[in-house]
Amino acid sequence: MFGRRADGRRLKTVDPILGLTAYLMPQRSDAQVMCMQEVDYDKIAKYIQDQRSNGRSISFMSIIIAAYIRTMCKFPELNRFVVNKQMYARNEIAVSFMVLKNSGDENVEASAVKVKFAPTDTIFQISDRIEKAIEENRNPPKAGNATEQIARTLYNMPFLCNIIVGFLKLLERYGLLPRAIVEASPFHTSLFVTNMASLGINYIYHHIYNFGTTSVFISTGKILRQTSVNSAGESKARRVIPLGVVGDERICNGATYAKVYAYWKKCAENPETLELPPDDVKLEVIGTPEWVKNPR
Repeated sequence: MFGRRADGRRLKTVDPILGLTAYLMPQRSDAQVMCMQEVDYDKIAKYIQDQRSNGRSISFMSIIIAAYIRTMCKFPELNRFVVNKQMYARNEIAVSFMVLKNSGDENVEASAVKVKFAPTDTIFQISDRIEKAIEENRNPPKAGNATEQIARTLYNMPFLCNIIVGFLKLLERYGLLPRAIVEASPFHTSLFVTNMASLGINYIYHHIYNFGTTSVFISTGKILRQTSVNSAGESKARRVIPLGVVGDERICNGATYAKVYAYWKKCAENPETLELPPDDVKLEVIGTPEWVKNPR
């Protein structure tokens, strides 16, 4: 309360123009900006094939997420969020995504999963954590994970649902939401990713939720084939992975976002640079939080 939250620290010194935007656009949906980014599929596919030859299985999504986390370490603004018109620096790195479950029939069921990472994680550590989370949630117990249990409880009480959700939003507004709910909520995360390519469709621009603290939502689409012409007039075919990115423009300015996208693309297309921890971590936190020492 009054600037104190379990999941972040209030930033008292921010650019005044940037700080004012939270008053002009109080809701996250007011401030969402959309753009499409592309990464070279062939470069990433070659790296994945090379790793497979060495006995390691790394997915495209793991590389996209690992590149984003590395970018976040260089541009800490990405790990900010705005609640009640105030800017916060998140005290953890967490990524949420959807996992398709083995339902055993033709029904398509999905589960929201949140995984935490340390800023010093390499591509191998990030990939292992993601694959472990997918495996655990692809065949979950009948009760489901914590997110599903909370959702089921609320849904089974429709007469109280509006009251309970309204109360939770009030607690969220003043930083009083219980840690158990924050931990279970996929909406309290640094990044939310959805893989539309796994469904055989193109990327989308997915809205960012007003509830929670997600500032960036990424959607990966099916592979696109393009033809480019160089200065000599020679044409070259290539394949790209399109990414639909929706970000909260209140967490940083446009110039920073431009640098973020360029660096993120560079890391994703050169995943071998993610095999070692970053040389420098610039997260906006005080001290070394416990989650960095002992990440889940």
